[in-house]
Amino acid sequence: MNRTITKANPQQVDDIMNVIAAAKQIMRQSGNMHQWADSYPSTDVILHDIEVGGGHVVEDDGTIVAYFAFLPSPEPTYAKIYEGNWIEDTLPYHVVHRIASYPDAHGIFKSIMDFCFAHDNNIRIDTHRDNKIMQHVILKQGFTYCGIIYLLSGDERLAYQKTK
Repeated sequence: MNRTITKANPQQVDDIMNVIAAAKQIMRQSGNMHQWADSYPSTDVILHDIEVGGGHVVEDDGTIVAYFAFLPSPEPTYAKIYEGNWIEDTLPYHVVHRIASYPDAHGIFKSIMDFCFAHDNNIRIDTHRDNKIMQHVILKQGFTYCGIIYLLSGDERLAYQKTK
Protein backbone atom coordinates (compact mmCIF):
# COMPACT_ATOMS: atom_id res chain seq x y z
CA MET A 1 0.00 0.00 0.00
CA ASN A 2 1.26 3.47 -0.89
CA ARG A 3 0.03 6.04 1.65
CA THR A 4 0.42 9.74 0.95
CA ILE A 5 -0.70 12.91 2.70
CA THR A 6 -1.26 16.03 0.64
CA LYS A 7 -3.04 19.36 0.91
CA ALA A 8 -6.68 18.99 0.00
CA ASN A 9 -8.21 20.92 -2.89
CA PRO A 10 -11.79 22.04 -3.51
CA GLN A 11 -12.33 19.34 -6.16
CA GLN A 12 -11.94 16.72 -3.41
CA VAL A 13 -14.72 18.07 -1.18
CA ASP A 14 -17.31 15.44 -2.17
CA ASP A 15 -14.85 12.64 -1.39
CA ILE A 16 -13.93 14.33 1.90
CA MET A 17 -17.59 14.66 2.89
CA ASN A 18 -18.06 10.92 2.20
CA VAL A 19 -15.17 10.20 4.59
CA ILE A 20 -16.75 12.48 7.20
CA ALA A 21 -20.11 10.69 6.84
CA ALA A 22 -18.37 7.34 7.42
CA ALA A 23 -16.57 8.75 10.49
CA LYS A 24 -19.88 9.99 11.92
CA GLN A 25 -21.29 6.49 11.52
CA ILE A 26 -18.31 5.03 13.43
CA MET A 27 -18.89 7.59 16.19
CA ARG A 28 -22.56 6.69 16.55
CA GLN A 29 -21.82 2.96 16.58
CA SER A 30 -19.25 3.45 19.35
CA GLY A 31 -21.67 5.40 21.58
CA ASN A 32 -20.51 8.89 20.64
CA MET A 33 -23.92 10.34 19.85
CA HIS A 34 -23.23 14.05 20.28
CA GLN A 35 -19.96 14.92 18.56
CA TRP A 36 -20.32 16.22 15.02
CA ALA A 37 -24.08 16.43 15.35
CA ASP A 38 -26.22 17.84 12.57
CA SER A 39 -24.21 19.10 9.61
CA TYR A 40 -20.87 19.67 11.33
CA PRO A 41 -18.33 19.73 9.84
CA SER A 42 -20.06 21.31 6.87
CA THR A 43 -18.76 21.67 3.35
CA ASP A 44 -18.12 25.34 4.17
CA VAL A 45 -15.91 24.39 7.15
CA ILE A 46 -13.90 21.99 4.97
CA LEU A 47 -13.59 24.56 2.18
CA HIS A 48 -12.34 27.10 4.73
CA ASP A 49 -9.72 24.60 5.97
CA ILE A 50 -8.60 24.17 2.35
CA GLU A 51 -8.66 27.92 1.65
CA VAL A 52 -6.32 28.67 4.57
CA GLY A 53 -3.99 25.82 3.55
CA GLY A 54 -4.81 23.54 6.48
CA GLY A 55 -7.03 20.87 4.91
CA HIS A 56 -5.24 17.60 4.16
CA VAL A 57 -6.21 14.25 2.69
CA VAL A 58 -4.71 10.86 3.37
CA GLU A 59 -4.68 8.61 0.32
CA ASP A 60 -4.02 4.91 0.07
CA ASP A 61 -2.99 4.00 -3.47
CA GLY A 62 -4.53 7.22 -4.78
CA THR A 63 -7.89 6.86 -3.00
CA ILE A 64 -8.87 9.31 -0.28
CA VAL A 65 -9.32 7.38 2.97
CA ALA A 66 -9.05 10.18 5.56
CA TYR A 67 -9.18 13.92 6.11
CA PHE A 68 -7.79 16.27 8.76
CA ALA A 69 -7.07 19.93 9.35
CA PHE A 70 -3.57 20.95 10.45
CA LEU A 71 -3.65 24.60 11.45
CA PRO A 72 -1.10 26.97 12.99
CA SER A 73 -1.63 28.67 16.33
CA PRO A 74 -3.23 30.51 17.86
CA GLU A 75 -6.39 28.46 18.30
CA PRO A 76 -8.84 30.85 20.03
CA THR A 77 -10.55 28.11 22.03
CA TYR A 78 -7.18 27.08 23.49
CA ALA A 79 -6.50 30.48 25.07
CA LYS A 80 -8.04 29.32 28.36
CA ILE A 81 -7.76 25.78 29.69
CA TYR A 82 -9.64 24.55 32.74
CA GLU A 83 -8.77 21.89 35.31
CA GLY A 84 -5.19 21.71 34.06
CA ASN A 85 -2.47 23.42 32.06
CA TRP A 86 -0.80 23.12 28.69
CA ILE A 87 2.57 21.34 28.83
CA GLU A 88 4.19 24.25 27.01
CA ASP A 89 2.35 27.54 26.68
CA THR A 90 4.90 30.03 25.32
CA LEU A 91 5.89 28.67 21.89
CA PRO A 92 3.83 28.54 18.69
CA TYR A 93 2.06 25.26 18.01
CA HIS A 94 -0.13 23.56 15.44
CA VAL A 95 -3.54 22.12 16.16
CA VAL A 96 -5.11 19.07 14.54
CA HIS A 97 -8.86 19.20 13.98
CA ARG A 98 -11.54 17.24 12.15
CA ILE A 99 -9.82 13.87 11.81
CA ALA A 100 -12.08 11.52 9.86
CA SER A 101 -11.39 8.21 8.15
CA TYR A 102 -13.04 5.17 6.67
CA PRO A 103 -13.35 2.28 9.16
CA ASP A 104 -11.22 -0.07 7.04
CA ALA A 105 -8.30 2.38 6.79
CA HIS A 106 -5.91 1.38 9.57
CA GLY A 107 -3.06 3.34 11.13
CA ILE A 108 -4.51 6.68 10.03
CA PHE A 109 -3.90 8.54 13.28
CA LYS A 110 -0.23 7.46 13.40
CA SER A 111 0.25 8.50 9.76
CA ILE A 112 -1.31 11.89 10.50
CA MET A 113 0.85 12.41 13.58
CA ASP A 114 4.02 11.41 11.71
CA PHE A 115 3.13 14.04 9.10
CA CYS A 116 2.31 16.70 11.69
CA PHE A 117 5.45 16.17 13.77
CA ALA A 118 7.54 16.40 10.60
CA HIS A 119 6.23 19.99 10.36
CA ASP A 120 6.08 21.09 14.03
CA ASN A 121 7.35 19.80 17.37
CA ASN A 122 4.46 21.23 19.39
CA ILE A 123 1.01 19.79 18.62
CA ARG A 124 -2.32 20.25 20.38
CA ILE A 125 -5.53 18.32 19.80
CA ASP A 126 -8.91 17.99 21.49
CA THR A 127 -11.80 15.58 21.39
CA HIS A 128 -15.27 15.01 22.73
CA ARG A 129 -15.59 13.26 26.09
CA ASP A 130 -17.64 10.48 24.42
CA ASN A 131 -15.04 9.84 21.71
CA LYS A 132 -13.29 6.96 23.43
CA ILE A 133 -11.63 5.79 20.20
CA MET A 134 -9.94 9.16 19.67
CA GLN A 135 -8.93 9.44 23.32
CA HIS A 136 -7.27 6.02 23.04
CA VAL A 137 -5.26 6.79 19.91
CA ILE A 138 -4.26 10.25 21.20
CA LEU A 139 -2.80 8.74 24.37
CA LYS A 140 -1.26 5.83 22.44
CA GLN A 141 0.69 8.35 20.35
CA GLY A 142 2.21 9.88 23.48
CA PHE A 143 0.03 12.93 24.01
CA THR A 144 -0.57 14.18 27.54
CA TYR A 145 -4.04 15.06 28.78
CA CYS A 146 -3.87 18.75 29.76
CA GLY A 147 -7.41 19.77 30.78
CA ILE A 148 -10.69 21.01 29.38
CA ILE A 149 -11.29 23.66 26.73
CA TYR A 150 -14.59 25.06 25.53
CA LEU A 151 -15.52 25.57 21.90
CA LEU A 152 -17.08 28.84 20.76
CA SER A 153 -20.44 27.05 21.01
CA GLY A 154 -19.74 26.38 24.70
CA ASP A 155 -19.28 22.64 24.16
CA GLU A 156 -16.62 20.99 26.33
CA ARG A 157 -13.61 19.19 24.85
CA LEU A 158 -10.76 17.21 26.39
CA ALA A 159 -7.46 18.84 25.42
CA TYR A 160 -4.09 17.17 24.82
CA GLN A 161 -0.60 18.28 23.85
CA LYS A 162 2.62 16.63 22.77
CA THR A 163 5.99 18.25 22.31
CA LYS A 164 9.12 16.66 20.87
